[in-house]
Amino acid sequence: MTATTDNRTFDSLDPATGEVVGTHPIHDAAAVRAAVAASAPAAEWWAGLGFAGRKERLLDYKAVVTRDIRRLAATVRAETGKPEGDALLEIVLAITHIDWAARHARRVLGPRRVSSGMLGLNLAATLEYPPLGTVGVIGPWNYPVFTPMGSLAYAMAAGNAVVFKPSELTPGVGVLLAELFKESVPEQPVFQVVTGLGETGAALAADPGIGKIAFTGSTATAKRVMAACAQNLTPIVAECGGKDALIVDADADVAAAADAALWGAMSNAGQTCVGVERVYVVDAVYEPFMRELTSRAEKVKAGEQYGPVTMPSQIDVIRRHVEAAVERGRAVVGGKESVRPPFVDPVIVEDVPEDSPAVREETFGPAITVRRVADAEEALKAANASAYGLGGTVFSRDRRRAMDLARRMRTGMTAVNSVISFAGVPALPFGGVGDSGFGRIHGADGLREFARPKAISRQRFPLPGMNITSFGRGQAELERLVRLVTVLHGRRR
Repeated sequence: MTATTDNRTFDSLDPATGEVVGTHPIHDAAAVRAAVAASAPAAEWWAGLGFAGRKERLLDYKAVVTRDIRRLAATVRAETGKPEGDALLEIVLAITHIDWAARHARRVLGPRRVSSGMLGLNLAATLEYPPLGTVGVIGPWNYPVFTPMGSLAYAMAAGNAVVFKPSELTPGVGVLLAELFKESVPEQPVFQVVTGLGETGAALAADPGIGKIAFTGSTATAKRVMAACAQNLTPIVAECGGKDALIVDADADVAAAADAALWGAMSNAGQTCVGVERVYVVDAVYEPFMRELTSRAEKVKAGEQYGPVTMPSQIDVIRRHVEAAVERGRAVVGGKESVRPPFVDPVIVEDVPEDSPAVREETFGPAITVRRVADAEEALKAANASAYGLGGTVFSRDRRRAMDLARRMRTGMTAVNSVISFAGVPALPFGGVGDSGFGRIHGADGLREFARPKAISRQRFPLPGMNITSFGRGQAELERLVRLVTVLHGRRR
């Protein structure tokens, strides 16, 4: 761990009790610079191991994390307040992503021959993806293992060193992840952690030694991080908030849809970027769906099935959205009284106008709005009328119909007859559009996100009478070139 220059510290707290669970240094700009500087030779060494060497180390890291899964889950639980089962679930998903990134990096990023075309008949064309050097990762607090690992594992599999700035609410999780990595890679500081508040993240984003920033957080914070990155033209992949919708079509399995909507909205106290916040139900199944949803929701209690709101300031946002929804809609489960800091019990409100902040803005709490629509087309139109575009869900028994709706959802990801299932498929890219950000983690796209395409063309032999990239070319050579292009491309089809 890089030392600070002023010895300032901050505490991480159990959000349910307010108890101090850890004290960590505030790494200032000088400390961040030192960490990034140390990562440069580490990145060169790590890249030099090649795909096979990195695969071996990352698979060993996966085994270490699996071995210490209970210890890591306890740290997650202490800093977020989520139940152990939820902490274990996110770690299990993170483990599968480490495995996938390690095993597929060579196939996705390794050098490969590509066609040089008829005009390049004498050329050998190669495409490869060298690493960027050092990747800075700024992580969130809601899923402090799973979410940043989608950048950390993929960046390292691609051959980069990483400097990770975890959320100030979950620094202990980030520190432990790095400590476990050192068991597998003790030689060089390939995976470093800097802890602190916003100034630490800003220093990381502005450091000229960073090849790319991977950010997860709010849209407003993403814009500030982008401004810091702009100083050095540092590229950024940004996964921001969401206002995800779930569509229930007329032929849907109502019980399954209600179960998915409830879990997607309430699990992790609603603090899920791809959690369900809006539900649009076709009129034909609206009443049975609401009966299923409300009966199930009445059995879910904050502090039992899910934990507290981790970030205290989010309570005010949730309260404002719930109050606005109840005033203009009809609460069918919970209401204003459900907000009892640090917990919020389930809130379900129907008939909320589409211009309400409860429908337009990210709530990030265990509250959903439900609206009756005439058909799935109206549902899709409402679902797409959002500045956000992260994830979404469609329930329909008609496979063709469901896939058509899923494709036309303005989102980066859509689940059909399940909820958030795309996050558990390592081969699928994860990311959004609009105010939900840009770029992708996970899958082949996630590996390429942390590498740069490098094109190489090698002349195998000179083309007789066709040296067109020379001041010595003659008119005859140009005429031969025109005739060749005409033969290849002049026919209209």
